[in-house]
Amino acid sequence: MTLHLLAIGEVMAEIRRDPAAGFRVGFAGDTFNTAVYCAREFGPSARIGYCTRVGRDPLSRAFLGAAKDEGIDVSRIGLDGERNIGIYAVSTDDAGERSFHYWRGDSAARRLFASGETLASLPTARVVYLSGITLAILHPSARGRLIAHLRDLRERMACHVAFDSNYRPRLWEDAAVARRSVGEMWRIADIALPSADDEIALFGDADEEAVIARFAAADWRACAIKRGALGPVSPLLARDEHPEFAPAADVVDTTAAGDSFNGGYLAALLRGEDERRCLLAGHEIASRVVGAPGALIARG
Repeated sequence: MTLHLLAIGEVMAEIRRDPAAGFRVGFAGDTFNTAVYCAREFGPSARIGYCTRVGRDPLSRAFLGAAKDEGIDVSRIGLDGERNIGIYAVSTDDAGERSFHYWRGDSAARRLFASGETLASLPTARVVYLSGITLAILHPSARGRLIAHLRDLRERMACHVAFDSNYRPRLWEDAAVARRSVGEMWRIADIALPSADDEIALFGDADEEAVIARFAAADWRACAIKRGALGPVSPLLARDEHPEFAPAADVVDTTAAGDSFNGGYLAALLRGEDERRCLLAGHEIASRVVGAPGALIARG
């Protein structure tokens, strides 16, 4: 069975302070968040898969249950008997901005694609989605194998490849490796979902307009450049063809704003919506997500 979307990356246990209950535990990770929001927005017929590695510890088992509850296909999630799922704690300030503390350096996901067997067994999908965080956590040899596999898929037109650079400097060996790897992915991907600030930080563009011009010079199946509260912009549309993006009614927590945008955008794209409707779909769900605490807000 061909999946609508296969997302690849790392998921972690999320520990969040709750004023009423002390701490609550959930599960999140940039590409997993996108997979969940894509499944929710697409609807009951969605075929969304996730590829990662977790442990055999209680938190890992709880994650698998939570993913299944969201309708995510977990058949390509490997179980590691020696390592556990990563963990992070998050707190937010009065403006909704976040600070994080991580325990992920020896997580099971760091062994993803440690051999070629996992890549060979990946299911077919209309869209394969990953991020710069996916690349950053991998061993360099595994990263190279994944990039080569995706290049081969695109050359054979076996799927579309969606990518978000999602640059987190601390996860990379150095900025030069990050630029080289992310640059290679931009040459492979045909669905671009970058954030302007990440691209400026990684590639040194002068401003958002320079980022937009750089992406406009390439050939994309779809492209949405995220700009936070300003709303997204697509070089595939003239400026006067962009819709109006209503601001979020309330900003409580900006966690997963970009991830949820990607999920809503991809769900609309997979349904066959045009670029304008895809932009609106992503912005609408991101506006809801920032109004509630946590990476994955309650369904409803």
